[in-house]
Amino acid sequence: MRRNLLYPSSAQTISATRRDFLRGAIGTLSAASISSAALASQTASVLRPTQKTIVVTFGGGARDEETFAKDGQENIPNLLHTLLPQGTFFSHVVNAGILGHYVATASIVTGSYERFDNFIAQPPPNPTLFEYYRKGLRRPASDAWVIAPSNGFQRIGSSSHSSFGPDYGAGVILPKRLLAAALHNSKSLDADRLSYLLQDSYEMPLYQPLQTSIDHELHLDTLSSTLKLSVDEFLQHARSLDSADELSIFITKQLMKQHAPSLMMLTLHDMDIAHSGAYSLYIDAIQRADRLCAELWSMVQTDPEYKDRTTLYILPDFGRDGDTDPGGNGFQHHRTGGAMARTTWMLALGPHLRQNTIVDRPIQSIDLVPTIGSVLGFSTNSSGKPIRELL
Repeated sequence: MRRNLLYPSSAQTISATRRDFLRGAIGTLSAASISSAALASQTASVLRPTQKTIVVTFGGGARDEETFAKDGQENIPNLLHTLLPQGTFFSHVVNAGILGHYVATASIVTGSYERFDNFIAQPPPNPTLFEYYRKGLRRPASDAWVIAPSNGFQRIGSSSHSSFGPDYGAGVILPKRLLAAALHNSKSLDADRLSYLLQDSYEMPLYQPLQTSIDHELHLDTLSSTLKLSVDEFLQHARSLDSADELSIFITKQLMKQHAPSLMMLTLHDMDIAHSGAYSLYIDAIQRADRLCAELWSMVQTDPEYKDRTTLYILPDFGRDGDTDPGGNGFQHHRTGGAMARTTWMLALGPHLRQNTIVDRPIQSIDLVPTIGSVLGFSTNSSGKPIRELL
């Protein structure tokens, strides 16, 4: 029964169709029949002692119609023609949990399907990847970070688990909160020009952020002391941008330059504008995420601290409803829980991974945490299973 829930025939069809689209788009693909022993041997010979890991999620997801299908490929030229040939692509990634952005992202970073209320800002009950990493490898607080455009992700860095918690969690940077704090203290700046960047989608947890001067000072202090970046520089960059995702990449670059953290998670959330029903903005956000992923990988390859020692994982938190699903609203929402909303993909790039390879077998989004733990050498207690093709 569980197998039918996770891997219905319609999901298998989506996966097979996705592979066919890719074969036509990029030509011959490598076989994915890689033995675990061969992978382990390859990994041991290539990996350096200090490894870097970056996880990028597409918050809100993107359907095949706008990405890997024939008519959607024009929206993802970088994923399709630059990144995928360099990595291993998983065409059948299933999310069997709650299809809410915060709780789904929490499931990805804990490796267990979380069941808490998506609309309340709260820490996950299960330990996160960051806590497993820092506690297991005795890493400092400066070595694990989350950059999340949505303000609702403020508690994603650590769990409420009694054996872990904030002492082992990741630092969470919310660019929107930083921008709001900077605007509050910058009387001469026209705040209306940037106000659209501060808005979250209707799906975000309904918490009330602190509005005290202490809160503003705290976030500005984080900006200046952690990133060694002046408020003026941050605002100057913000004025030249048109998305929160752009700001997140900017922050990520600063973190890489100043701290070279070994574990980072970045959520690209602009495409969640789909909930407003604005199809053109949804497409713009997909195209922007495609470009930003390529920019991030380029940053990795040109930074001596990251080049040849970094593994990048890119995956949506889940999909969106199909146009023909009578219970949904097409691209706009993800309400049905059908195969289109639950079946996504993942692209992994790194020095020890096979290139230009597609894996068709089903995996789950919660498999990422135990996989990273196995690669980096720390234990996890997640519900997922290590992905053998990535070990």
